[in-house]
Amino acid sequence: MSEKMDKKALKKKKKKKSVVMKSVVLILLLVVLAVCIFFLVKTLKKDQAQGSTQKPDTEQSQDGADAADDTETGEDASSDAQDTAAPAADAKTTAMEQAEYLAATYDYDGAIETLNGVEGAADDPEITAKIAEYQATKDSCVPVNMDEVTHIFYHSLIVDPDRGFAGDDSIAAGFKQWMTTVDEFNKITQAMYDNGYVLVRLRDLVVETTDEDGTVHFTPNTELKLPAGKKAFVLSLDDLSYYHSYDGRGIASKIVLDENGKPTCEYVQADGTMVTGAYDCVPLLDQFIEEHPDASYHGAKGMIALTGYDGILGYRTDIAYKTHENLTDDQQAWLDAHPDFNWDDERAEATKVADAIKADGWEFASHTWGHIRIGDASMERIQTDTQKWLEYVAPLVGGTDTIIFAHGQDLADWHDYTTDNEKFNYLSSQGFHFYCNVDSSQYFLQIRDNYVRQGRRNLDGYRLWNDVHGDVNRTSDLFDASQILDPRRTDVPAL
Repeated sequence: MSEKMDKKALKKKKKKKSVVMKSVVLILLLVVLAVCIFFLVKTLKKDQAQGSTQKPDTEQSQDGADAADDTETGEDASSDAQDTAAPAADAKTTAMEQAEYLAATYDYDGAIETLNGVEGAADDPEITAKIAEYQATKDSCVPVNMDEVTHIFYHSLIVDPDRGFAGDDSIAAGFKQWMTTVDEFNKITQAMYDNGYVLVRLRDLVVETTDEDGTVHFTPNTELKLPAGKKAFVLSLDDLSYYHSYDGRGIASKIVLDENGKPTCEYVQADGTMVTGAYDCVPLLDQFIEEHPDASYHGAKGMIALTGYDGILGYRTDIAYKTHENLTDDQQAWLDAHPDFNWDDERAEATKVADAIKADGWEFASHTWGHIRIGDASMERIQTDTQKWLEYVAPLVGGTDTIIFAHGQDLADWHDYTTDNEKFNYLSSQGFHFYCNVDSSQYFLQIRDNYVRQGRRNLDGYRLWNDVHGDVNRTSDLFDASQILDPRRTDVPAL
């Protein structure tokens, strides 16, 4: 029994010793933990103390970025100022150039308005000096004498006289009489420019007002002014339809648009090749005025008088080409040669070209649909013809209020139109208020309350030939005909 108790006591003693050992280890671990916590707290306090006198690296980095931003902002501001200055300078240069062009076309108000639209114009000495210059020039201009405004006209130009004048048929005789060559046209344009002539619109000569009921009234335009020594003239073109009878005669075949959308001509050369270029009055005059803006008042061009029976501008737009009714031999031959012809497409293209011509400064007029003799024609024929023009030509060119009579005829003699004139009453009711005939006298202009009428001078083979070889010279006020007449003209036979 004693031995049994000793074993029990020994086991109890070992257990107690184990507990003591575990307690000691636990105490040691707690001491180590306490020491670690002490040193950690001390380190944190030291870091906080240092932070009170020095910004953390992250803050220093941010400050550096802010400083860099300040520097870059300064550079950007300088760059922005330069960028702003550059467009401002460009705007001024553009305005100065535009104003110079407008002043060259005698639009001094437009030039001054353009310069005043530049930012800071009032404080810019260069701009204010130009404005003063334009105002002084405007103030020195004198009113155009309406009794001394001449009106000249041409037909389509002959590019190749060797073809145009060839043969002894009626076409050749007509070309020698009615047509002007490209060389003659260019020489006349230059000579008239050199002699101080400035192209104006017929409607520039008047001030037009309209009552509420649509009644129009005209008075002379006393504000139409040009520099002293300059002389106003009006220009028109007849029959710019490029009739079938012109084919192969050395005349342009139609007006088309170039790569810039500007009017130019198609021309068939003697060898049959097609080329495009300035082969008629429209592109030739456009080129001249572009090079000499002071040749034209406010960019004025001329009036283009159109018939309709063979179409317009070289496009076969008359209804006969669609219905195939009442065709002439020339029209039938043309249709046979163009089996893919589409009337609607043709009219659309003609309209596009007409719009470009108008945008270029030209105007359109009626030459009557059938090139009729207005003085000899009956009222019934005039009415039928006018309705054809209004239906088949007017929509393509945007309408017109001007009629240029064919064959040089008129509604009456030189006396005023009156309400007793049945033809005048009818044409007026159809919207025509500007009337032009052919008159070889230097000036003929009537500005009346209800219409404007002007005579036109033919600058053609007949006139040039007779001014050089005849007894009377009717163009000496414009140019020296002996310097104009094409040497390839050998005669002007009677028609």
